[in-house]
Amino acid sequence: MTHSSSSNSSRKEACNERLEFLGDAVLSSIISDYLYTNFRKEREGFLSKSRSNLVCRERLNELALEIGIDRFVTACGLPHQHNNYIYGNALEALIGAIYIDKGYKQCRRFLLDRVFSRLADMEAVVKSDKNYKSRLIEWSQKQHKSVEFRIVKEEMRKDGAYFVCEAYVEGEIHGTGDGFSKRESQQKAARMAIDKLGVR
Repeated sequence: MTHSSSSNSSRKEACNERLEFLGDAVLSSIISDYLYTNFRKEREGFLSKSRSNLVCRERLNELALEIGIDRFVTACGLPHQHNNYIYGNALEALIGAIYIDKGYKQCRRFLLDRVFSRLADMEAVVKSDKNYKSRLIEWSQKQHKSVEFRIVKEEMRKDGAYFVCEAYVEGEIHGTGDGFSKRESQQKAARMAIDKLGVR
């Protein structure tokens, strides 16, 4: 539960980044297994998109807060100042630790019975699509309209890089978003454009 910001610079092995790396791979494997087993008639594209919906940064951060991981994370500064998903990363580190200590079977049970069971309707989540940028691009292709994302601001702050993005459809701005990664700012801009255009 120790973030790299609180780890002694000469002892980086004391932070949770290596466990996070392992946990990310184990999580992806378990969710892939779950989807493959429970959605037997669906094609690879659906399974890939569904896995992305379940293990996206936003979802993992929400689930980490649900199970109370934020009470145990050690980090310098205030990790909630911006959306850096520090708790979701800690959840991945926990998954890695459980995998090392108890193995795949127990790790799978923990994830499905104790973590993802907190989702009110897992099937609805699986079939939802939080990738607003992809949705906007798919819609534009069907409508034969041009879409462009422009990073209009990029600066370094004390708590990390900061970006502002604008989403254009047919040369007209339809959405603006900001965030601490280009992807986050693009997703927010795309979501605003989707709402404005009434894309379903």
